[in-house]
Amino acid sequence: MDYLDPNHLEDTGADSLRKDLGQQAELEGRLVELRQQLDRLPEDANPSERAQLQLEMARALQILERGGEAWPLVMTAFGIFAELRDWENAADACDIAYQCDQPDSLVALGHGVWIGVTFPIDPEISVHLLSHVVSDTPDESDGAAVAAATACFVADVRAEEGPEKERLVFFSQQLLGSVARRHSDVETQEQFDFWIEKLELNDPDKFLVRLRNVVDVLVQDQWWFDRDAIQAQLPE
Repeated sequence: MDYLDPNHLEDTGADSLRKDLGQQAELEGRLVELRQQLDRLPEDANPSERAQLQLEMARALQILERGGEAWPLVMTAFGIFAELRDWENAADACDIAYQCDQPDSLVALGHGVWIGVTFPIDPEISVHLLSHVVSDTPDESDGAAVAAATACFVADVRAEEGPEKERLVFFSQQLLGSVARRHSDVETQEQFDFWIEKLELNDPDKFLVRLRNVVDVLVQDQWWFDRDAIQAQLPE
């Protein structure tokens, strides 16, 4: 079989390299285009339009692993979106900021999770942010279990019926299953059911309260907006 042929492996490596270089070139080109669009914006341009361009520039830079350059752009965009109460784009900015791997990236993640659970934004963004909490939490910590349970809840309650909901629910359930295995060596359905009940992950009123503690640990009182004032404006 040619899968064992060294020449085949070399070709595969070369193809992968060409693909990576092609994607990099595409992103670099996109970055130049976005910079030009940003430079052409008039001073009185819609703030949201400016922030959207900065957000996309930051996204491209982050993918190119240039987090240091992406950070000021994404934080500027976040500030504008938060001021405009555009919570979906603000959460997206937090996702990019987390992936920039900068000193305050965990603070950004905490903000993103709070926004993603507090407001009815695109559930995919919320679930993605919660999956970062799972990745960044020690195996033995209950925080990962709380985040994964919240992801399942958000996917089930917010996603519209159809293939996209099925995909998001499946991903969230797999995320929760992986946390159960690493947290308590759960292997069977019976063990899983017991684990869920033991950690009260079947009661949103309880695990959503515990998620607030996870967010507080991430943010460490470094809130970039007045959370209490925003909460006071929310409907009961």
